[in-house]
Amino acid sequence: MKETVKKRFSIGKILMYTFLIIASFISIFPFYWMFVMATRPSAAYNSIPPTMTPGDRLVENFLAVLDKIPFFGAMWNTLVLCAVVTLVVLFISSLAGFAFAKFKFPGKNILFISILLTMIIPPQLGLIPQYYLVAKFGLLDTLFGAMIIFFLNPLGIFLMRQYIGQSVSDELVEAAKLDGCSNFRIFRSIVLPIILPAFATLGIIVFTATWGEFLWQFTVLRDPESYTIQVALSSLNTTNNVDFGMMLSGVFWATIPLVVVFLMFNKLFISSITEGSIK
Repeated sequence: MKETVKKRFSIGKILMYTFLIIASFISIFPFYWMFVMATRPSAAYNSIPPTMTPGDRLVENFLAVLDKIPFFGAMWNTLVLCAVVTLVVLFISSLAGFAFAKFKFPGKNILFISILLTMIIPPQLGLIPQYYLVAKFGLLDTLFGAMIIFFLNPLGIFLMRQYIGQSVSDELVEAAKLDGCSNFRIFRSIVLPIILPAFATLGIIVFTATWGEFLWQFTVLRDPESYTIQVALSSLNTTNNVDFGMMLSGVFWATIPLVVVFLMFNKLFISSITEGSIK
């Protein structure tokens, strides 16, 4: 009995759980502090000692946000932009990953390496030519202009290629070809059901990255009716007298959709991680 208790409460496990608790606290604390500031007046932002308990101004601060910016319109624009980008990236990346993993064609390795090399190029370097092309095609102040440059995702292609290469056997693909299945039928009926965990992982990554992207959206979108939530919130910081309670209230409510998306797909996200460790 004593040996069993010692195994359950070994020093290694105690240290591991202690580290996990501390890491969880460090990760959650910024969100908690953001919530606290969203419920407080602006003066609480610079108070010493810092305020750690919620106040009673959450609704009042949020109403102030609604008076300053078209919050719900910007949220809708952002949801549409992120959803379209995520779906297009999943479609293109999975098809490209399937091709790179299971087909042989001239220049495959060179093309794949070229796609990966684009990941090391800072996105700021392409800002001017991308803006010129979007303006040339008359896509300024449109959501399509804000999303089109994110449709091709090198990281997504790499992740899908690796996952499909490990999870979908060559024998299964060859058997489907012998049965007369087209390449797209193989992808739709065999590959897609297998890579759903990778879909969830890549979808969460792309959705959150697109939601938090600011530079390109701020460059392309100048009409308040086409603002995304990031651009709309940045317009709150235009004066010397910034209401931090109001600003953080807007940031708090703008974070809620990300939490909802993660909670909806977290099981698939976790399964994609554990599946690799089990293998």
